[in-house]
Amino acid sequence: MRRSNVIRRGVLAAVAVSALVLSGAPAPAAVQTGVAAPATLTSPDLSLSNVKAHLDQFQTIANNNGGNRSSRSTGYTGSVNYVYDRLTAAGFTVVKQPCTSGCTSGSGPNVIADWPGGDPDQVIMLGAHLDGVSAGPGINDNASGSATILEIALTLAAQNPTMLKHVRFGWWTDEEQGLNGSDFYVDQLPAAERAKIQAYYNFDMVGSINGGYFINRITSEAGQVLKAYYDSIGVETEENYEGAGRSDDASFNAAGIETSGVAAGASYRKTAEQVAKWGGTQSAFDPCYHASCDTTGNISDTILDRAGDAATYALWTTAVAGDPADVVVADSGDQSSAVGVAVSLNTSASGGTAPYSWSTSGLPAGLSIDASTGQITGTPTTAGTSTVTVTAIDSASPPRSGSATFTWAVYPTSGGCSDSNNTDVAIPDNSSVESTIVISGCAGNASATSAVEVHIVHTYIGDLVVNLVAPDGTTYLLHNRTGSGTDNIDQTYTVNLAGEAANGAWKLRVQDAASVDTGHINSWALDLGGGTVPPDCGATNDTDVTIPDLSTAESSVTVSGCTGNASATSTVEVHIVHTFRGDLVVHLVAPDGSTYLLRNGGGGSADNLDETYTVDLSNETRNGTWKLRVQDTTRRDTGYINSWTLDPASGG
Repeated sequence: MRRSNVIRRGVLAAVAVSALVLSGAPAPAAVQTGVAAPATLTSPDLSLSNVKAHLDQFQTIANNNGGNRSSRSTGYTGSVNYVYDRLTAAGFTVVKQPCTSGCTSGSGPNVIADWPGGDPDQVIMLGAHLDGVSAGPGINDNASGSATILEIALTLAAQNPTMLKHVRFGWWTDEEQGLNGSDFYVDQLPAAERAKIQAYYNFDMVGSINGGYFINRITSEAGQVLKAYYDSIGVETEENYEGAGRSDDASFNAAGIETSGVAAGASYRKTAEQVAKWGGTQSAFDPCYHASCDTTGNISDTILDRAGDAATYALWTTAVAGDPADVVVADSGDQSSAVGVAVSLNTSASGGTAPYSWSTSGLPAGLSIDASTGQITGTPTTAGTSTVTVTAIDSASPPRSGSATFTWAVYPTSGGCSDSNNTDVAIPDNSSVESTIVISGCAGNASATSAVEVHIVHTYIGDLVVNLVAPDGTTYLLHNRTGSGTDNIDQTYTVNLAGEAANGAWKLRVQDAASVDTGHINSWALDLGGGTVPPDCGATNDTDVTIPDLSTAESSVTVSGCTGNASATSTVEVHIVHTFRGDLVVHLVAPDGSTYLLRNGGGGSADNLDETYTVDLSNETRNGTWKLRVQDTTRRDTGYINSWTLDPASGG
């Protein structure tokens, strides 16, 4: 870890996890997740002896290269090669990344390793600086962090579990000269690649011989993952104030990436209260900090072992899939329908032992589930939005179960939303034609069971491609060259048009896609099911949420019953009471965990934040839980979230 400098940087929380079962320890309290996780998962017990074997190798490398592993030394080159060779042999994609700007002249490269698999748009990253100071071999600072994440990487490769998210590791150069290697890595990443990193966990000085148990940004969601592990083994933890802004997590934090990490303390003195809690003496956490005595003898096995297990738990919890034998109910997605219109929804499950028995809670009135098949049928009788949970129980002994939860919006209906066009339209060979119906005076959206009645005279309907075109240009395929040489189409199609406004010009588009046979559109009729009242897609939370010093606070709103994606001109109205708004970094967090920076400090000592931001949310579905995440990045001034409003449909 480098010496202290005051750095003011922002943070973005993007990752959360679910509580899972630890090896040899009770499961920690649940932490929210943006990705559905199986019910159980065992994280490995990281081998302390293997981690210490890596430390021995780093000590030997230092001994053979002038006694140190500083970033410009042959000792650092040897350290890079040691890490690179083991990762490559284990099956990682490994890059030695030269630091071409910002690093001390002559500094060696970063080492970046990617494990194949997992969602490439959701990345969990672990990192540690690989260099030390010139005064000594740098075993606690920071061979301890480097060895820990190296052994985690090798354990991941050996077990080769199914990955939910993509995993990346980084070993940083030139940290002791100013976080230069990690700064370079983050700065050269395109914005889209930065956005994929949902959490970065940093490990710097994790085996201090008189150490404590510190977590970087302990109140963040990523920090709560690490805390959950320590809680499960009965070890109290504290915020890592000594390390704030002094290690490589600061580089990621400044770029708006959620960060946390583990440390055991450096030159600060352990207090009497900390001695009572953790043992040791009222002296420096690491008496050999940046000194020649920072050797393999300067390590606490207990603290190092626990740090490794906490780091492994964080990785397995956030990125690794669970036991495939567990029952997993498929996500049906949020549903919408209309009063008086019959519905049918097929649910499904995997894992466990089939067959399953099915049950639900929260179904709209008029609907029920078949306990044997999981099919939900019926006719809704009452308008409103319900939270539905579908549960499947398998046939094993003892039985296992899984659940999925979604919303079901039922809209009222009104009459008069149908019309027809009886004017013949010729369909020439190898051409496309259209016939139009204009709907007006029909409230809200079309029905999920809209009907399109089509009558086409043609001597070879295998030539025809028929689409319904909504007023916004969206197309719905009705007929795609089936029927071969059969004459004419006389058919009524049921189409889910719940995402379309009822009013406007609807078109029947018919293409003749082959030569010889021709015909004409004789007539067609459109019945939009009476129309449905579109929901109000905006939401407000006016409950005060305190923003403590140097902490992150969140306030949530839930949008349900809306269809489709949010608008490119969505708005976020924010009201924050704070005595120094220049301290504040504010993000909007979408239901899928994507983050949108609204404010990144600035404003100096002005009080309060009252602002409406326009945000392009066109890649996000409207429904789900949205969060306003506010971080106070500097000491002294505090405040609270007073209220905020999200309108994901503005301008849409």
